[in-house]
Amino acid sequence: MKEQTLSDPVRPDQSALAYNATVVSCRQPHSDLLLLRVRLDEGEFVCDPGQYTTLALGGWEPRIDRLRTTSPAWQNRLIRRAYSVSSPILDEQGELVEFSKLDFAEFYVALVQKPTDDPPQLTPRLFALRQGDRLHMGPVAHGNYAAVPVQPDQNLLFVGSGTGEAPHNAIVTERLRTGHRGRIAVVTSVRLRRDLAYMEQHRQLEDRFDNYRYVPVTTREPENLEPAHPGYVGRKHIQELYATGELFERIGWEPSPDDTHVYLCGNPAMIGAPHHDRSGEFVFPEPPGMVELLLHHGFRLDHPRRPGNVHFEKYW
Repeated sequence: MKEQTLSDPVRPDQSALAYNATVVSCRQPHSDLLLLRVRLDEGEFVCDPGQYTTLALGGWEPRIDRLRTTSPAWQNRLIRRAYSVSSPILDEQGELVEFSKLDFAEFYVALVQKPTDDPPQLTPRLFALRQGDRLHMGPVAHGNYAAVPVQPDQNLLFVGSGTGEAPHNAIVTERLRTGHRGRIAVVTSVRLRRDLAYMEQHRQLEDRFDNYRYVPVTTREPENLEPAHPGYVGRKHIQELYATGELFERIGWEPSPDDTHVYLCGNPAMIGAPHHDRSGEFVFPEPPGMVELLLHHGFRLDHPRRPGNVHFEKYW
């Protein structure tokens, strides 16, 4: 999801007209990770679990590192980016959150910084926000990531990389809240354990629901990189774990195309989404991603005209 400008220029002194939302809270699990809650000024935010919307700030707004753009054209434009809408999993009383009743939208943002601000970036500006600050948020969410009907006894496998687990939170919480009977597994690959901002809440779900499993995968901890480490397991990405069957051991069951829906969100290399060649055949990237591995095992890629059980959302 690329950063882009809104079509109409907006002068800094017009920001009150351009901005339609307020920061409710912002929490940084660490310096490069942000949980941002935003509330529209007026009206209800229309969003289903798994959808996305846009956030925008003016090019004149400060960055966390105080860099400034040198391009005059950006001094009166909004920088916009699409983000999947995340969700808290448990409320303050420890109960499952009812997504439709939230009066804010939560966003799970990783800091992306470049040596210059040309073209301007949005995430360093989002990280400079504080409670009460103003910004623009798309009032209506979009996307069909979780639109295909799922039966209560079907199994669900959610695979995310980095902040790609954001849309899974609302989908999973809603399924558990409404009594889903099939197995549910959430697998999230990150560089370091500190990047798992929702892990504590997921562990609480595991304690409460026998059909739920949360599996974090790291790639840059000492046990991933140092063969001399006593707990050395090596560096493996999710697609490698799936190909070898190790992923099935970690989640406690083997996904079957007969009874399982798989959701993939995050790094395009992990997803491995194909494109069509001139003959209409799928052409897959190299090395194989999850889509190719799943299709090889009999899963079907979801399509508006041919509903399937593999769904994906590219995250950058």
